[in-house]
Amino acid sequence: MKFKQICSATLITGLCLMLVSGCSAQQTATIKIGGNFELTGEIAAFGINGENGAKLAIKEANEKGGVLKRQIEYISTDNQSNAAESTAATTKLVTQDKVIAIIGPMTNADTLAAIPVVSANNVLLITPTSTDESITVGDAGLNKWVFRSCFINAFQGKIAASYALNTLNASKAALIIDQNGTFAKSLAAGFQDTFEKAGKQIIASEEYTSGQDTDFRVMLAEIKTQNPDVIFIPGWANQAGVIIKQAREMEFDTVFLGGDGWGTGPITDIAGKAALSNAYYVDQVALDDPALADFAAAYKKEYGQDADMFAALGYDAANMIITAIEQADSMDTEKIREALENLTDFRGITGTITVDPVTHNPEKSAAILKFVEGQKVFAARVDLQ
Repeated sequence: MKFKQICSATLITGLCLMLVSGCSAQQTATIKIGGNFELTGEIAAFGINGENGAKLAIKEANEKGGVLKRQIEYISTDNQSNAAESTAATTKLVTQDKVIAIIGPMTNADTLAAIPVVSANNVLLITPTSTDESITVGDAGLNKWVFRSCFINAFQGKIAASYALNTLNASKAALIIDQNGTFAKSLAAGFQDTFEKAGKQIIASEEYTSGQDTDFRVMLAEIKTQNPDVIFIPGWANQAGVIIKQAREMEFDTVFLGGDGWGTGPITDIAGKAALSNAYYVDQVALDDPALADFAAAYKKEYGQDADMFAALGYDAANMIITAIEQADSMDTEKIREALENLTDFRGITGTITVDPVTHNPEKSAAILKFVEGQKVFAARVDLQ
């Protein structure tokens, strides 16, 4: 009898220990978030910095106690700047590592390659920099599990038009549009739609082909007769620099506006410092914006180098996921997805973000940069909300 009592007591004690141990393990289980970034290959610089921004956000969250009383476990993969490898990296993160969300990739092609995998497995994906509209809304409609922290190309045009209307007090605008690809066309469409809806006039719309046209004097002469308040050039730095240089040589004193393509090359070297004295462009972020000071300092301390746009958008992408998990108060990916889809007034470092539930695109403020002695500096933040 005594032996049976001892055995029973031992069994009960063991069961209690197992229950306590099981509860403890459940409470301390990590939240797995994956990274699918271009860490090698053609655009490794973008991917490395994007991942660094995401990792910094996760580190800061963990230092504050994590999320839902759990630490975040970040699992990195390298898609080698290759769409096929992006599919493979996504498959590994979803099927082997069992992540609940993925940050990245950075390019449209690599992100599009990841979408079928996350969609089939109900795993969230948020890209920091893929701007193609089909990323979140494809031919079949909304990509339910896909989001982004960057704004799309047409949105840049809307921001530029808003700045022209409300800060520059423009009532007449001219467009000079690159017909090579969809980038400039998307920006131009966004600008024209916003400008004309405000009751203002697009007095000229000229077209050129990048890589082919180098002399813009004929179209500039035609535009000059219309006397626009602003000229919007939604192309790349190499072409915009030449156009502005030739315009100033023709004694244009008009304000020039552009999109983030102006930040992709040596526009100052091409146009000259003086030519850019009355020129502005839209970008995802301005690193000298006072709102980024704390992030810039933390990034420099962590990595020993200055942050860039890719790092800032990676940081915001990670924090959008973290905030959605907190608001969902759950590890269930459907509940997290719903929280992210309804994210409102999220204070990111690249702007205050509200996710459009219809498109999964962020509605956010954007940076306007100007040129001072040829240097790109923060001018303003523009918010369409």
